[in-house]
Amino acid sequence: MRELVWRIPVGLVAGLIGFVVFPTENIWILAPLIPMLTYLAVLGTNFWPAVLIGFFSGQAFYISHIEWISLYLGPVPLIALSTTVSIYHALGAGLVAWLFKRLTFQPSRLIPFALLLASIWTVREFAANNFPYGGFPWSRLAMTQSDSFMSKWVWWGGMSLLTFVVAFMGSMLALIIFYRLSTFKPVTALALASTVLIPVITPIGITTTNVGSRTIAAVQGNANAGLFSREAPGTILQNHLDASEIVVKSGKQIDLIVWPENASDLDPLRSPQARAQINALSNKLDAPFVFGTITKRGEDTYNSTILWKPELGPVDFYDKKQPVPFAEYAPDRDFWRMFAPELIDMIPKGYSFGSRDGIYEIDDFVAGTLICFEIAEDSILRELTFSGAEVILSQTNNADFGYSDETFQQAAIARLRAIETGRSVVNISTVGLSAIFLPDGSILSEVEWYTPAAMIEDVPLYTGITPGVLIGHVFDWANAVFLIGFSLSTIVRRKP
Repeated sequence: MRELVWRIPVGLVAGLIGFVVFPTENIWILAPLIPMLTYLAVLGTNFWPAVLIGFFSGQAFYISHIEWISLYLGPVPLIALSTTVSIYHALGAGLVAWLFKRLTFQPSRLIPFALLLASIWTVREFAANNFPYGGFPWSRLAMTQSDSFMSKWVWWGGMSLLTFVVAFMGSMLALIIFYRLSTFKPVTALALASTVLIPVITPIGITTTNVGSRTIAAVQGNANAGLFSREAPGTILQNHLDASEIVVKSGKQIDLIVWPENASDLDPLRSPQARAQINALSNKLDAPFVFGTITKRGEDTYNSTILWKPELGPVDFYDKKQPVPFAEYAPDRDFWRMFAPELIDMIPKGYSFGSRDGIYEIDDFVAGTLICFEIAEDSILRELTFSGAEVILSQTNNADFGYSDETFQQAAIARLRAIETGRSVVNISTVGLSAIFLPDGSILSEVEWYTPAAMIEDVPLYTGITPGVLIGHVFDWANAVFLIGFSLSTIVRRKP
């Protein structure tokens, strides 16, 4: 156990690098050091010490860059979440140590070993992203690369492939340092060089087609729209109506106006006042209107967006498919209340899960919409793209998180999604950061946060499917099947 004296600190340093690689610090070039130091801390040790090292490293990693969660409900949910996902981190580290002990390393096997370690990192992320309760699809290595040329890897295979590449780079460095390899074979140098060269020469746009543009007005209302907001009913709606006067005064012919999640604190399906105000704005602009509100149908409450057309009113809607556990609903309430009654009691009954697609047919073009943290869910973006969305509307409410890193991290994810899907992404928030991202990752427009503002832009529309959308989910499952199969074969294989 004496080796833990240096191994645990190395693991902690690996985790703490998470503080500087994600936005806002955004020192993306350091991202490969996270898997590199994590693996250096566990290579050569046994399973259970590696699990312990991985757990501490995971805690340092998550707490260092998602501390903004505590702004909403305090430190308890932050620790609970970091502990849950650190278990995956710990098991991944343990698997690395176990396999490394079972396998015989030779310099000629450097690349296969590095690929195996990258596979473990990526599968560990995949598991944490999906289990339990829909997982925590945040904090992926890929999400550190939105401002990097490496971001083009998502065009090839989605977020998981970019994570795999960054983890592969870190794994190669870890093995080289661990074995003090002073020389490289040409194939080793080529493997490392390819991780950089491929995104540099990636021909963004060859599988998608520009089909024109539409003038979209995205309005940021600067509203106190937090989940526990105590504003008088109708105040948040009025904020967005007032900010929309920027669009009216522009005199431009609008094809679509978009408000963010929770932009109307009065449900116009039940409130005559809200219905009249929204009707008036839509008719004045003579444009379809997409906005977020809370709706009720029977005993169910939904976090919804509504498509509203002039003279017609509501013609379509989308309910959030993935409400955030322990924020928008409390799963297994009775069980978790035994451990944290005050926290669980703070969470209301919660939102029901939506089942409709987020596709809106808006006159002569098709928009796909999603709500808030759903921008981090791979399956939702793929579904919208396969279903014919020509532009993505990412409607979000960041009011609970103040001037924290959360809004920058979420905008970075939206930027990566634009590249991955080959679509323009309109990321519109109640308070910011609001921006429109193009499929090459560039920013078409953005506005200052915490101010009433509107982005009025001719937004390009696209059809077609990128490799990232086409093979992204295949990569996830193929990688998981490979790792499980490899691990099982190692168990039954006779020790050399």
